[in-house]
Amino acid sequence: MNGFTIDQLKVGQTASFSKTITEYDVYTFAGVTGDLNPAHINEEFARQTQFHGRIAHGMLSAGLISAVIGMQLPGPGTIYLGQELSFRSPVHIGDTITATVTVRSLNLERNRAELDTVCTNQDGIQVVIGSAKIMPPKA
Repeated sequence: MNGFTIDQLKVGQTASFSKTITEYDVYTFAGVTGDLNPAHINEEFARQTQFHGRIAHGMLSAGLISAVIGMQLPGPGTIYLGQELSFRSPVHIGDTITATVTVRSLNLERNRAELDTVCTNQDGIQVVIGSAKIMPPKA
């Protein structure tokens, strides 16, 4: 399975991946990363916050962007060089998040691309926005 090489990419090209965030996802992410913030894992505590309940880790949603980049656009063999993120809205357990990646610019000589990245929930609300710098696989 090979990803798109730099000469196969086009500005405006896009790909998406959707996932419903489960309680299991939140607890697993907390365990893997060590981020045991009670806003994510303690319902009693989280009810007292501005979100009125537990929310998923922001980086869990951002990780869906990585899935698109690593598996679809450009895909397998891509090297992730950098990511800028802005967390816009909370993600609750049960939300379906769609990560979308769009090719913004290409540098053929350096084998680099810049991508616009966005995660939206089932209501179309942008929960994460940003941009990524990547190195597509070689031909």
